[in-house]
Amino acid sequence: MTLLSSLVATSSRVAETSSRLAKVRELAALLRALAPDETAIAVHYLSGELPQGRIGIGYRALQAAAADAPGEEGAASDATLTLLDADRRITGLAETRGAGSNARRADALRALFALATREEQHFLIRLLAGELRQGALEGVMVDAIASAADIPVAQVRRAAMFSGDLGTLAHVALTQGAAALSQFQLQLFAPVAPMLAQTAADPAEAIEALGGEVDFEWKMDGARIQVHKSGDRVSIYTRALNDVTDAIPEIVAAVRSLPVRDAILDGEAIAFTAAGRPHAFPVTMRRFGRKLEVEKMLLDLPLRAYFFDCLRIDDRSIPERPLHERLAALEEAVPESMRIPRLVTRGVAEADAFYEAAIAAGHEGVMAKSLDSPYEAGNRGASWFKIKRAHTLDLVVLAAEWGHGLEPASRCARYGDR
Repeated sequence: MTLLSSLVATSSRVAETSSRLAKVRELAALLRALAPDETAIAVHYLSGELPQGRIGIGYRALQAAAADAPGEEGAASDATLTLLDADRRITGLAETRGAGSNARRADALRALFALATREEQHFLIRLLAGELRQGALEGVMVDAIASAADIPVAQVRRAAMFSGDLGTLAHVALTQGAAALSQFQLQLFAPVAPMLAQTAADPAEAIEALGGEVDFEWKMDGARIQVHKSGDRVSIYTRALNDVTDAIPEIVAAVRSLPVRDAILDGEAIAFTAAGRPHAFPVTMRRFGRKLEVEKMLLDLPLRAYFFDCLRIDDRSIPERPLHERLAALEEAVPESMRIPRLVTRGVAEADAFYEAAIAAGHEGVMAKSLDSPYEAGNRGASWFKIKRAHTLDLVVLAAEWGHGLEPASRCARYGDR
């Protein structure tokens, strides 16, 4: 059985190097050495997350439990804690609920930390607090899984788009091989991470980078939504894959009326002023996450949906098809009034005019996309560009505040970004 200390040592080496290739080598070497029932756990831990999800224990409570761990030094002198035992104990923590649960959790934490060395304690505190940032992001981990399993990275990346769980993907890749990755497919009501875009300074730069005719679309400053429809059943997910169906009933109704039985659509939800101008992004976001007064918010701040991509239409799953085919499917599934304005051109002057029209209408700018591009779920693809009007400010830092964890905390959620 693999010791937690082996994973902690790998995590430290990954954090200490800026080389992507070195990170992949370290991660792949560990993955190859794991037993099958350890693979998924290790992938989650090295990605800075728990298989059990967030378990609701604050950083101060974790520090206190480590400080109160029994033993002369408050930590184990030798590494004996296994990866499986650590995960079993964390599962117990996650399942501890009800009256007196805080005290029972504290006791369980102290027992866990008593088995861990000082280095392991530091790792577990950051992992449990959700602050383990070591540079093993999803793209790096996908490459490591491919290397460890000796599978072409393109196959693993494709499977990762639809797996929803890198731990499960790693287990399948390492135990069953490349052929088994075909089981990971786009499924209705199993949302996938949205495709993202790189940045271009202006339409001319995007045309030069993409070559040939380019698909330009208005870039609305709304909330990114992914819509799944099967008959009358409709579910709507945010960029972070949170289900917000109940918060936006007007969009549910609009999608339910579409002339297709099954569909998965990518788009934006946005609120407009009485004058027809788009509200600022924070105003639109007031509609999301609402559990109370939904009907009142529906009247005060109605939303409209605009779609720009189609990943499934009826029985056809099409994310790997080129954009021009997906756009044809979108036109089949969605009326023009619910499609984001678009222009296909290779002319800079025409693209510039389209960009200015988007700005004049109150939107952020435009997107530029290759007509041959597949939908790369979760990736910032080289075939999509966002073009926004930049505003620069000269600022002076007057104060700074460190995060409450072991390293500075810096988080940003840009739900409307494409």
